[in-house]
Amino acid sequence: MRVFRQEAEFTLDFSQKRVSTDSHALRAAKYRRSDTSIRDRMGDRMSQSLRKPEIIKIARREGRVTVDGLVDHFGVAPQTIRRDLTELAETGKLERVHGGAVLPSTTTNIGYSERRALNQAAKVDIARVCAKQIPNDCSVFLSIGTTTEAVAAELLHHQGLLVVTNNVNIAMILSQSPSIEVVVTGGNLRRSDGGLVGDLATQTIRQFQFDYAVISCSALRDTGDLMDFDLQEVGVSKTIISHSEEVFLVADGSKFERKAPARIASMAQVDMFITDRPLSPACTRFCETSGTRVLYA
Repeated sequence: MRVFRQEAEFTLDFSQKRVSTDSHALRAAKYRRSDTSIRDRMGDRMSQSLRKPEIIKIARREGRVTVDGLVDHFGVAPQTIRRDLTELAETGKLERVHGGAVLPSTTTNIGYSERRALNQAAKVDIARVCAKQIPNDCSVFLSIGTTTEAVAAELLHHQGLLVVTNNVNIAMILSQSPSIEVVVTGGNLRRSDGGLVGDLATQTIRQFQFDYAVISCSALRDTGDLMDFDLQEVGVSKTIISHSEEVFLVADGSKFERKAPARIASMAQVDMFITDRPLSPACTRFCETSGTRVLYA
């Protein structure tokens, strides 16, 4: 009996030690998993803090970001990018759209330096296509806008042009060419972007009848409406359209994803629309119905 009790005590003691050892191992494994999870979360937060400014930078440069594009850019999972975009949208820095995000729509335009950098490569491509449609020895009006400024740069090798503009930046660009006569309208100087607006600008434009007018806009609706933010600029644009034989609209695809409160005109008043992205089905039908020719850069 004594031997049996000793064996039982030994067996019980050994089992307790084994249970204790197993319990300790489980706690250690759980701690390691918890520690790894904490490190992963900290690493993700650190990576996220680096991704978000880059995402906004890309959106400002290209007008929009896509989930697939950001997955390729950062080398992370799609759900990670979707979470980043959702959080940026919740803080008002981006607006979610199908497949990605765009810059938020407001009732005021973004700054000139941001607009100039936005979709810069697309604007140059659009400008090249536009410049090819304008012959030598004609009169042209170039309106306010960073895309029309790109058109001005592409016209520098033209001969015998008379260019009227309400954009100080365009006048400076074209001053490099001795073959182009430049007329600058009067008006109130908009210091933010070098635009000239108001009654004096409108009065100057009314003295001309242009062969071509190259205009831009801040936003485009599927209904074919050209939209802008500044009512004074809208008034000038209406006058430009009514005093031109042919009207060219230059606008990159980001304009389809923006909203602006003031209506400039209808796409039906535009002879040629030059852009870089396919139009929506509704806008395509409107252009076909109104006879507006669409060229893609």
